[in-house]
Order: sequence, then C-alpha cells, then structure tokens
Amino acid sequence: MSNFKVSFLITVFLLSISNYCISQTENIFTEEVENITRKYDTIWDSKKETIVFTGSSSVRLWRKLEQEFPNHQIVNSGFGGSQASDLLLFTDELILSYNPKKVFIYEGDNDLWADKRPADVLDTTAEIIRRIKSKNPATEVILIAAKPSISRWKIRGKYKRLNRKMKRFTKNDPQVYYVDVWKPMLNKRKLKTDIFIEDGLHMNQKGYDIWYEAMKDLVNQP
Repeated sequence: MSNFKVSFLITVFLLSISNYCISQTENIFTEEVENITRKYDTIWDSKKETIVFTGSSSVRLWRKLEQEFPNHQIVNSGFGGSQASDLLLFTDELILSYNPKKVFIYEGDNDLWADKRPADVLDTTAEIIRRIKSKNPATEVILIAAKPSISRWKIRGKYKRLNRKMKRFTKNDPQVYYVDVWKPMLNKRKLKTDIFIEDGLHMNQKGYDIWYEAMKDLVNQP
C-alpha cells in the first residue's frame, strides 16, 4: 500500500473518531440543555437585561441564585459534569440566546480532573469569550476561579495554575473579569471542610454564601 493511501486512511480514521467524540458529547448533554432552554422559554423576559451564570454543576446546584439577586433577571444555565469544551459546543443555547449583559462562567473544575492542561482549558475559554464578544462586544464576562474541594484537593496545584492563568488573561480586556473564590474557601492554607456536602465536591449553603459575597459587587455594578 502506498504512503499516500496509508496517510489518507489515517486521516479518515482520525476524522471519524473526532466526529464520534463530538456526537457523544451531544448525546450526553443535549437533553439537559434542552430542558434548560425549555424552562427559560416560559420565564425569560427578552425586554429585561439578563445576567447568565453558566458552567458545570457548581453553578447548576446554586439553588438560591435567582433569589439572592432579586433585582436582576438571572438565567442559570449550568449543566452538570460539563467541561469548557462542552460549554463551547452549547454557547448559542446557553449564553447567546439570552443576549446577556453579563456572563459568569465556571469551567475548569471537571477539565482538570479529566487530566486536561490548564493552558488548554484557558484556550477553550478564550474561544467562548470570543464568540460572546462577536455577538455583542459590550457584554461583560466574569471568569469564576476553579474552587478547591475535599475530593480533588490532591490536584490543587493544577487548579492554582489555572486560576493564575485566568487572572492574567482577564487583564487584557477591561470587560473581562476574574472573581476569586479559591482564597475565601480556605482558612489560611487549609480547606474549609464544613462548606461541602457529603460527596466532598459540591457545596452546601455555607459554600454558596462565600460565592455570593465574592460575586455580589460584580453582579450589582451597572
């Protein structure tokens, strides 16, 4: 078999694998995304300014999010288990369709646990921001730091590297912000363990109280 045929077959195989992976991602999250959009189809008011919170389960499980910011129209489009690449796939449905004034993004937690590099997470996040800005350059984007947790404490070094990269990245655009939830969830260098539910990953209301304090000014500022 010629080298050309071998190269061609390898290319076809790689493309097939890539398409399979994309379809698998769609199969995993499509139903949940459809449920989110269906929910907000009935309650979202397009005439009001909107703030979108999106990302993985730490956002999805913020049950009192809308109640804690009653003066704003909040869309919580978090979807459990997601990574930055998943949010990129569903940017239209979960962010752009609401024409938001502000977007709070929490991704990276699951990415790093899945052994992705912090630089790759940031690259994908930058592409999400580019798509948001291409729709409306005035939209503000707030990147929420990867949080510490009991169950993933052993890779805290990777989380801290991602957070440093995100913080530096936001300095390049005055409409992109970084909100630190890492330090407030620590007691000096030790993790506050009473802010998590039994799985050691997701937060109880004490944890979300910390998030509220970290983000309230960014939500409320004009």
